[in-house]
Amino acid sequence: MNLEKYKLLKNKSIVQVLDGDIKFGDFEIDKEPYFEVSNLKIAMPYLSGKDICDVAKMFGSTIEYIGNKSRWQYMFDLIDYGINSERIPSILAYLFDKSNFTRDIKDELSKEEFKKYYEISVESALEKINEILHFGGNKMIIDNRKVLMVSNSTLDPEISVKNVRNIDSDYIKILAKRAIDNVESENYDSALTQARTILEETFVYVLEKRNIQPNTKGNISKLYKQVKGEYKMHGNRDADKRVNRLLSGLENIVSSVSEMRNKNSDAHGVGEKRLTIDKHHARLAVNAAITMADFILSVGKKSDGETNY
Repeated sequence: MNLEKYKLLKNKSIVQVLDGDIKFGDFEIDKEPYFEVSNLKIAMPYLSGKDICDVAKMFGSTIEYIGNKSRWQYMFDLIDYGINSERIPSILAYLFDKSNFTRDIKDELSKEEFKKYYEISVESALEKINEILHFGGNKMIIDNRKVLMVSNSTLDPEISVKNVRNIDSDYIKILAKRAIDNVESENYDSALTQARTILEETFVYVLEKRNIQPNTKGNISKLYKQVKGEYKMHGNRDADKRVNRLLSGLENIVSSVSEMRNKNSDAHGVGEKRLTIDKHHARLAVNAAITMADFILSVGKKSDGETNY
C-alpha cells in the first residue's frame, strides 16, 4: 500500500483543521439556543494533546502524552504512526466519524440537528483541506468508509459523508472504550446511552448491508427483530439446546439495555421511574452491549461468506 501522499497532511494548516482549531462559523439551530451549545462552532471536534495520544493508542500506538509538545506536533506523530503502521486511512476515518463528533455533543442537539451539524462540519473541513492540497495536484476524499488521498486528475467516487462510518470490531472497541471510561468516571448516564448506541449502530449497519431500510423510530427491539428475521437468527431445532438457550438470552440484553437507557440515561430527564444503578451494573450493561454487537457483526460476516468472522 503506497501511503506516501499522506505525508502531505503534515502541514500545520491541515492539522489545525483536523484537530478542531479552525472554525468555519456558527451553527444555527431553529429554536432557542441550548445551554452549552448556544456558541457551537462548525468545526472538527477539538482534540487536546492527550486526546490525540488517546486516538493513537486506539490504533495500537505507544505514543505517550508528556505535555511538552504542541498539539500540531502530536498530530504529526499521529500521522507518522498511521503511515508507518498502514492504518492512516482508518485513523482519518475515525477523526471524520460521527463517534468522534459525539464525544462532546450528545443529546443537546436533536437527531436532525446533529446530522446537519455533522455534515456541514465534515464538508467544511474537507473543502478547507482540499484548498490547501489543490495546488500540489491532490485532494482528500471519503470513499468506501476510508479517507483517501488521491490525485486531482483521478476520476474518484464522489465524496459522501454517509460512507465514513465503518462498523467493525475496531469501531466497537472505540465506542466501548469511551463507554467504559464513563463508567470509571461514574458518568453512568452517558455510559448507558453509549451502550444503546453500540447496539443501535450495529443493527442498522448489518441491515443496510442487505439494503434493508432500518426502523427509523428509534425502537431498538424492532431493529433487532429486523436483524433476526433478515439473518435467520431464530432458534434452530437441530442445534445444541444450550446454544439455543444462549441465543435466546440476546433478546434480554437488547430489552434490558434499552430499558435502562430509557429510564436512567442522559437522554431523559429525572422522573419517578428513573433508576439508580451502581458502577458494576453500568459496566455489565456496557459489556453486554459490546458482546452482543460483536456477535451480530460476526453473524453478518458469516452470512456474507467471509471466513474471518
